[in-house]
Amino acid sequence: MNFLLETLRLGLWNLRLHLLRSTLTSLGIILGVAAVILMVSIGEGNKQTALRDIKQLGANNIIVRSRKPPESSSFGSQRRSFLVSYGLLDADLERLAAFVPEAEKIIPLKTVGSEVSYKHKRITSQTYGTLPALKGVLNLGVEKGGRYLSEQDLELRRPVAVIGHGVAEQLFPLEAPVGRELRIDQSVFTVIGVLEPVGLSGGAGGALVGRDLNQDVHIPLSTAEMQFGDVVVRRVSGSFSGEEIRFSELYITVASTDEVIDVAGQIQKIIDVGHSEDKDVALIVPWELLENVKRTTFAMNLLLTSIAAISLLVGGIGIMNIMLASVIERTREIGIRRALGATRKHIISQFLVETGTLSAVGGLLGILLGVTLSIAVADVLPWLMSQPSIQNIIETDISFETQITGWSIIASFLVASLTGLVFGIYPAIVASRQDPIVALRHE
Repeated sequence: MNFLLETLRLGLWNLRLHLLRSTLTSLGIILGVAAVILMVSIGEGNKQTALRDIKQLGANNIIVRSRKPPESSSFGSQRRSFLVSYGLLDADLERLAAFVPEAEKIIPLKTVGSEVSYKHKRITSQTYGTLPALKGVLNLGVEKGGRYLSEQDLELRRPVAVIGHGVAEQLFPLEAPVGRELRIDQSVFTVIGVLEPVGLSGGAGGALVGRDLNQDVHIPLSTAEMQFGDVVVRRVSGSFSGEEIRFSELYITVASTDEVIDVAGQIQKIIDVGHSEDKDVALIVPWELLENVKRTTFAMNLLLTSIAAISLLVGGIGIMNIMLASVIERTREIGIRRALGATRKHIISQFLVETGTLSAVGGLLGILLGVTLSIAVADVLPWLMSQPSIQNIIETDISFETQITGWSIIASFLVASLTGLVFGIYPAIVASRQDPIVALRHE
């Protein structure tokens, strides 16, 4: 025990004598550890953002969506006319209800209206007639003071609407939306609730749904059918186009994520019965995308970590170079110690203590730097990108999220310590092999 303590004391004393050199030597380890922690936290933050967006759609959900067929399809004769008819029909809904017993809920969404307005303010419509059960299926929250659609609204065909958070900010920036009346085309609706912000405006979730859910307006499906019918007329660049769509989307919920992939296959076969040639219905499986995101982000984290780990390798090489120079510098000291009875084991131990301490202290400082950067970058980067001087060069609205993981801290510290020891072995062996007589004569 005394030997170990004395060896540690001598090693630390030698490092203290050359504090600046020791600091510069461990700089590669410090930056390497910090880079690993920062890269992993960025990758994990992006992963969690994507997963949260996708989970917002419900991991147990399957989305069946009407989509406008390509111009080269069988709808070529209709594309020249004013009205294009495509998408999900009542027959599709009936077949799914009859032949997919695993489906706990089938919630239709019906696109209506071309414009939503309040007083002089107007926005393009993202209005959907739907059922009250959609709130639970999409995990939607309603801001305090309002409510979501109810069964009574559906039965009585009430002209009520629940608006997204983005719609509320655009149409009602200075007043409470609940109780106000807005227009969807020429029909008047009373706002009964405002949805809480939904994190699907960008990222994987936004790409999946193809729109910003914060701009949605929900009305009772029965009201939508009574007041708007199946034809949606839109004005684009001064011209009009009409689309006849019975249902724009169906949200199908199953009991467990284990059943999602199999049920999605059944649904695809049922849909293909009436739409195999038209290609006007698409299937979206959030759970499948969820698994893909996990695999992709794991590979990306591995790549980023490998790149950052190169800094640790460079740091280890730096330690070896400095320790080799130290062997030459301290040749006479080694000779004196050997003459006084120190064995090769003692010399190796002293040099390994020094390299181990350099790498361990560098690892701790790297952890501190990496954690600090991970916390700061989520706030500093968006602020930096919002500066006018940056915006003049590139217009961007960036949101950034980082998540520090315990395994990256532990792994980077262990690798840093191991790197110091591995790259310190060779200089230690070189020092231990010094001939005492030759070493004492060294000037």
